[in-house]
Formats: sequence, structure tokens, C-alpha cells
Amino acid sequence: MPDTGGDDEAAVPPARWADGAATGVGSLPGTDPREAAATVVGELPLLPHLPELPARGVGADMIGRTAGLLVDIPVEVVPTGYRVAARPGRDHRRAVDLLRGDLDAFDEACELARPGWVKVQAAGPWTLAAAVELHSGHRVLTDAGAVREFTASLLDGLRAHVAEVAARTGAHVLVQLDEPTLPAVLAGALPTASGYGTVPAVGRVEAQDALRDLVSALEVPVVVHCCADRPPVRLLAGTGAAGVGIDATRPVFSGETALPAALDALGEVWDAGTPLLLGLVPTREPAARPQLRDLARPAFDLADRLGFDRSRLGVLALPTPTCGLAGAAPEWARRAMALVRDLGQAFVDPPEDW
Repeated sequence: MPDTGGDDEAAVPPARWADGAATGVGSLPGTDPREAAATVVGELPLLPHLPELPARGVGADMIGRTAGLLVDIPVEVVPTGYRVAARPGRDHRRAVDLLRGDLDAFDEACELARPGWVKVQAAGPWTLAAAVELHSGHRVLTDAGAVREFTASLLDGLRAHVAEVAARTGAHVLVQLDEPTLPAVLAGALPTASGYGTVPAVGRVEAQDALRDLVSALEVPVVVHCCADRPPVRLLAGTGAAGVGIDATRPVFSGETALPAALDALGEVWDAGTPLLLGLVPTREPAARPQLRDLARPAFDLADRLGFDRSRLGVLALPTPTCGLAGAAPEWARRAMALVRDLGQAFVDPPEDW
């Protein structure tokens, strides 16, 4: 961890990232980790994230990358996706090697910039349990004992990962748990292995408890991110997370289609002083050159509707691109990160004519 001054102060990390910071969700286009890391650190200097490059294939996608972090639970690729393996094999080693190379590149990019905070991402326990199969071919999600084992293994792997990133970069580490599948898990909407039925729904209390235990045990700030159309905001906020990530451009939150209940949930998050990671910049380049004022509108409208002064957005909001930047053109990905950086600064000092 970076030195903060005197001996007493050095033992206490800052509570959170800098006001006006911006960050990425995780994935980027391309296959060159050094280029990606240099771009992220250059465009998002206050809170750069460890890039994910899924275009490299097996082990570089969100599930394979997270599975590579698991302790004593190797996985392999089968025709239907990822499955628990009897022993570490080629697929497991590939995921581990790719992440090691990514860390080398990120360390190199951070060496000169020396950011105070960095962010790493991993699939959350429910999304991971929904995506990986047991030996039987059924989802890990179908076995409560296996879910607990996966969650404990993920905790051990994340602890080691965070410690390594902190040691390499000298920065405080923010962990992002990605739970895009959580709404389907809660709704019992995931198909069984046969395709003729659905996996029973997981109770909201059970889902929240597992996340809360993981968030608490990591002992570093954790944000929980869900880019689904209708993320369970109250559930996520109740995990003790340091932030909740959503796609703020979704109809449920934005414009005339915004639902009062969804807005109320966001208001409760802000009332508690918990920041929202707001996906604001599209992952595909618009036909017309986007104006910063237009990109900021969902955030400013949200503050206005909920009765928060716009000047508080620098504390309460952390702008990001929307999910799926891996599918964008490299030029737009760089531009999208530059735009969220500019949004972060605009949140600290909103222009009066906006």
C-alpha cells in the first residue's frame, strides 16, 4: 500500500477513491495487454481498472478469468461451457497464464503513473455458480453445498489476487463483483441441463447473505455491479458494498420510461451515502459525435428527480461506459474512457448552463 505520511496515518487507508474519478467496467477490445493497460492508466488516471480482453478466447472471458482465480477448484472447457475438472489442465493453466500476463502489463503501466487506487473485476458468486457446470452437467447453482464451496474458493482466490495487485502497483484496491445473471437466478429463469425445465429460484435473503459475507470477508472496498435491465438495487446495496453499479441509460432508470420504484431504490442508496457506478457512455460509437452534456443528462436528471444537488455527483456517482466495450472499435473504446473521465470532472464542478 502507498505511504500516506506518518506511522499512524500509514496504517489507515483512505476511505475511498478521489472525488471526480471515473473508471471502466472491465472488458476492452483487442488482444494486447500492454496496449490495453497503457490506455486505461492514461485515460482513467484516478481509478484505472485491470483490463479484461475476452477476444483472446478461453480463460480471458469473465467466467474463465474468474474460474482461474478459484483455489483448489479447477475448471475445463466442454461443449456446453465451463465445467469443474478433476485436476488442473490446459484450460486452467491458460486462464492463470493470461491473468499473470495482464498483471505484468498493468504493473508496468502503473509504474510511472502511480495511481492511488486501482480496480479489479471478477464474476460474483451467483453469476459464477450459474455459468459453471458440475461433473454431472448441472449448474453449480443447483447444489447448495457446491455454491458454498465455490464462494469460499472465490474468496480465497480474490484475497490472494488483491494482495498481489496491491503489492505490484502500490495502490489501494477496489474489487468489483459482476453479477449480470443475478436477476435470472432470483427469478428462477435459468434453464436446466436438459432444457426442459428451469433451475429453482434462489431466495433474495440467501443471495444477499452470500454476497454480504463475501464483501465483508474481503476486507477491502467492494462494489457490486449488475448491468441487467432491472438490477436488484436494494439487494445489492444491502450487502455492505462500497458502491452499486448499474447501466444508468436503461429505460427503467432514464427518461420518461423511468419507474418510480426503481428511482426510489437509487435514492435510498444515495441517502445512505453509497456511490453509484453509472454506466453512461455507450459501448458502440453513435452515428453523431456525442456531446458531454448529453451523456451526463441521465446522471443530472437522476440527481434532480431524487432531490440531490448536482454538485454532489462528484461524491455520489462514478461514471463508467456501459457494459460490452469489448465489442467496440479500439478507437471508440479509448474515446469512451476519455469521455467518462471528462464526466467525472464535470460531476465535481457542473457547468451552470447544463
